[in-house]
Amino acid sequence: MSRKVLVLNADYSALSICTVPKAFLLVYLDKAELVSDSPKGTLRTVDKSFPLPSVIRLHHYVSLPFKGVMLSRQNVFRRDGNKCIYCGSHDDLTLDHVLPKSRGGKTNWDNLVTACRRCNSRKGDLTPEEMGFSLPKKPYKPSFIMFLRDFAGSIEENWIPFLGTKERA
Repeated sequence: MSRKVLVLNADYSALSICTVPKAFLLVYLDKAELVSDSPKGTLRTVDKSFPLPSVIRLHHYVSLPFKGVMLSRQNVFRRDGNKCIYCGSHDDLTLDHVLPKSRGGKTNWDNLVTACRRCNSRKGDLTPEEMGFSLPKKPYKPSFIMFLRDFAGSIEENWIPFLGTKERA
């Protein structure tokens, strides 16, 4: 069961995404309520049938002091669509510092991009402009809601009211 469920905080703000079994368990143990079920099926036991959760809301508010997207290799790959920012290849991906570390470039969202090993080696210790590469889009730090909405894979239609519209500001 690879379906995902949107988890809302008690105030209906998006909190995370979890698996269907985890969401069902939270609802069954009365720690959450079912906000929206998926029309694509049901969960069945030997003698009962339950709606397939799509959106659940926790009964108790969970305070998160840091609600951002953690900088990681996989999250940079997701942001860049799992393809090389320079040539578009999906093979042998690595991280590239736009401004090389040897020239004072930092390891942060605004300086890291996904590059294939070939382009990264060709670029070496130069900036993209010095190599004749152009960045189709400037690297950026995605917001938490944007990350859930755009980079968490496929989302169900009934998640959209809780995640905002598909357009970016």
